[in-house]
Amino acid sequence: MESKAVILSAPGDLTLDAVPITPPGHDDIVVKTRHTGISTGTEKLFWSGEMPPFPGMGYPLVPGYEAAGEVVEAGSDTGFKVGEHVFVPGASCYQGAFGLFGAAAGTLVTKADRVTRIDRGFGAAGALLALAATARHAMAGPNKAVPDLIVGHGVLGRLLARLTVAAGAPPPTVWEINSDRMAGAQGYEVIAPDADTRRDYMSVYDASGRGDLLNDLIGRIAKGGEVVLAGFYTAPLQFAFPPAFMKEARLRISAEWAADDMTATRALVEAGTLELADLITHQRPSTAAKDAYQTAFTDQACLKMILNWGAA
Repeated sequence: MESKAVILSAPGDLTLDAVPITPPGHDDIVVKTRHTGISTGTEKLFWSGEMPPFPGMGYPLVPGYEAAGEVVEAGSDTGFKVGEHVFVPGASCYQGAFGLFGAAAGTLVTKADRVTRIDRGFGAAGALLALAATARHAMAGPNKAVPDLIVGHGVLGRLLARLTVAAGAPPPTVWEINSDRMAGAQGYEVIAPDADTRRDYMSVYDASGRGDLLNDLIGRIAKGGEVVLAGFYTAPLQFAFPPAFMKEARLRISAEWAADDMTATRALVEAGTLELADLITHQRPSTAAKDAYQTAFTDQACLKMILNWGAA
């Protein structure tokens, strides 16, 4: 078996090529991919060569952790049926290429317990479920508070804000410095940081991935307030201790989603409580993958790029 896949052979060296894939076992499903999303976080770091050493990392690799498609083969122990639509958070089914994430391919072979059934009607938005579940993971659970300030109005920042509003919490303030990204707020306000005079936020969520903002964010919290690092940071983080000491600041790192986050997020989307489709600003056929990745990583007007694999 083989599949067309996005291959990142080295930083900046991206092609669409055929790659052998492992045959499925009794607990595997085979998915014909319909849509994959391009992450401007981790994938951009692999593309630029800035990703720090990571377990299972290496080149050549198949990037991506956001795929939605249709089951075309199901092992006897999977409980899935041909024709069901699923979200797949990547696959490691490739021969001769690393599949640390591995979603950006036309055909995926993966263990059935890794995928999530989704409604066919989700369309391209089904590929955004992982990012939405990651936003939910940052906010939901014991000893967590919803944000009252969010830094960055990209896709993750918008999802954090939408989930806060959906939870019935007070609408958060969102900071954004790029004028192209200030529009699109739904029930909350987006402002430039310089226009904000508050210094009493209890829960600040950074969705920008900029570690150099940490001192500024600590200066914005109330005593006992929290800064949540919801992005991915390539450089060591540091901050001045005395201001953090005076504020009794708390720092929290939020990682990837868990199974209950995916379940809850899917329910919100199915109920119409959480909108995902309008976060997709660009779509390209998979045959234009090289240009699509370039646009996703360099065009600030591109919130979310989707690759369509229908003709692959």
